[in-house]
Amino acid sequence: MSAVAQSAATAATPAAAADGKPAIRIAGLNKWYGEFHVLKNIDLTVARGEKIVICGPSGSGKSTLIRCINRLEQHQKGSIVVNGIELTDDIKNIDTIRSDVGMVFQHFNLFPHLSVLDNCTLAPMWVKKQSKAQAEATAMKYLERVRIKEQAPKYPGQLSGGQQQRVAIARALCMNPSIMLFDEPTSALDPEMVKEVLDTMIDLAREGMTMLCVTHEMGFARAVADRVIFMDRGEIVEQNTPDAFFSNPQNERSKQFLSQILDR
Repeated sequence: MSAVAQSAATAATPAAAADGKPAIRIAGLNKWYGEFHVLKNIDLTVARGEKIVICGPSGSGKSTLIRCINRLEQHQKGSIVVNGIELTDDIKNIDTIRSDVGMVFQHFNLFPHLSVLDNCTLAPMWVKKQSKAQAEATAMKYLERVRIKEQAPKYPGQLSGGQQQRVAIARALCMNPSIMLFDEPTSALDPEMVKEVLDTMIDLAREGMTMLCVTHEMGFARAVADRVIFMDRGEIVEQNTPDAFFSNPQNERSKQFLSQILDR
């Protein structure tokens, strides 16, 4: 077992939904880029508190899928319902969902001209109309939670990649989301910086946050995920518990993928 897995062996207990309703329900989802059919008839239900890792080869539609969940990408067919609200062209519904769904990107997307603290307070002040004092108190709480409180006055360019990604996680948490989406959050990091970001995500998982994470960090998947989803060519071709997926993959494409990324 990897160091990540060892440090989070207890992190994979699912949190039950108090009302029994799913956090996310996707039905018959299709998306095209021109003539390219990037997502094909995706059906997926995510329980509240569930941790899902999405993996698969490049170009399989993983990132597009999670970007559709907060309307960063627009689907052309099917439905996405987040916390009981369907994503349509209704701007009010889109804004409501985005305020409750945090997103962490591969390349941090921090504002370089703003301090760490200002990066974290901008959205709460503009979107949730918090006072500066309230937003700063919240920001400092979450910066402390991701173990980077002392960096609050610095600018992103003064931080390491791992520190910047932890700021990005804190920034998302400042909106008090019920769902967190991670789009390959460690792929742009040097190897020695990966663990500090994964440890932060493990802490969130332990606290019951609903999480969908696109990643190739299979140690993290083994330790944290309630379910692993494997995508290929725009389709979900296999999904299972981590133990079953890694020990006995059912799809030939899954077997090939795992043979390439795992030490056997």
